[in-house]
Amino acid sequence: MDKLELQKKANKIRQNIIRSIHSAKAGHPGGSLSSADILTYLYFVELKNIDPKDPKKSDRDRFVLSKGHAAPAYYATLAEKGYFDEKDLTSLRQIGSHLQGHPDMKGTPGVDMSSGSLGQGVSAAVGMAISAKISNENYRVYALLGDGEIQEGQVWEAAMLAGHRKLDNLVVIVDNNNLQIDGTVEEVCSPYPIDKKFEAFNFHVIHADAHDFDSLEAAFNEAKQVKGKPTAIIAKSVKGKGVSFMENKVSWHGVAPNDEEFEKAMEELKKAGEALCQK
Repeated sequence: MDKLELQKKANKIRQNIIRSIHSAKAGHPGGSLSSADILTYLYFVELKNIDPKDPKKSDRDRFVLSKGHAAPAYYATLAEKGYFDEKDLTSLRQIGSHLQGHPDMKGTPGVDMSSGSLGQGVSAAVGMAISAKISNENYRVYALLGDGEIQEGQVWEAAMLAGHRKLDNLVVIVDNNNLQIDGTVEEVCSPYPIDKKFEAFNFHVIHADAHDFDSLEAAFNEAKQVKGKPTAIIAKSVKGKGVSFMENKVSWHGVAPNDEEFEKAMEELKKAGEALCQK
């Protein structure tokens, strides 16, 4: 899929993020929007060995959304990939819906790991990668973390084990938008320098622009060439990316848009989508 088509996919995913959160009157738009391009690249380019018609196939590539509160982006991507009907997205967080506030591997097709308690998802991904090594399977495992999430000690326990076990089938992506619920990550509890910390745990580290598909392509292609150690991609992103009044605003971490804000956001995203269609 060429870069223009990926941009169109990402734009549609962003529209569905806003639509689903507005419908639920709850959710996390900021970190969902910042991760939309990463998820688009993963599901439409990188994760080659997956099949929406057989979501539990044993040799599939695995993905864990460790930053589980970005579930609206995950669900919009899975719907776009064909795991379930797009109309389900407006049932986000409703009683009886399979699309709860955080991913549920028992309820939602395509979800490989229930997540949301920050720090735990990457540990599950490490376990999956170890399992592949033990079983001599060729599948790869990807985990998306928030930069605020890596303040959790469990992340570094998992990183220590991944580096020790030389898990070159594991790729950890950090959505580095520099904002979390209470402010900037530097103000709350600085994880910087993120790259040096992962390197200390025997990771190969790559820097990427989370909103540039050429940059993401180069990063993931480089990761596939790494032998004898896991990879961490530090993806510099913009919280709220794609909606002007949400961009780089910590206040949009976990707040749903009201009707007026919804219309304004959708107008911006639709105009951006129309511009892409004219290219």
